[in-house]
Amino acid sequence: MKHDEEKLYYSISEVAEMTDVKPYVLRFWEKEFPLLRPKKNRGGNRTYQKREIALVSRIKNLLYEQGYTIEGARQKLSDTVGEVRRDDKMVELLSQVKRELMELERLLSNHKDDGVR
Repeated sequence: MKHDEEKLYYSISEVAEMTDVKPYVLRFWEKEFPLLRPKKNRGGNRTYQKREIALVSRIKNLLYEQGYTIEGARQKLSDTVGEVRRDDKMVELLSQVKRELMELERLLSNHKDDGVR
């Protein structure tokens, strides 16, 4: 089955096929991994977005290829989320510093243009 690259939502059967993980395993992982919470549509069917599909692939890798236990994989994912949050905060702080430096540059440039030497 070929999947449309522009598709926003995927069914549990599509995700199962794409990741080679059975639907009942995906449902089990939803209970075990708080980060994996696909939304449900009006009919109550799970709708996975690309973020959830990437997370399923990450969980599969941790459990099946790296040999983590469920608890170990849960902790590893939690640590990764913490790192991402720290990185996001650092990017935000650096952006703020950049804006302030640009404002300083503008003020100094205006001051220089006023003929003060």
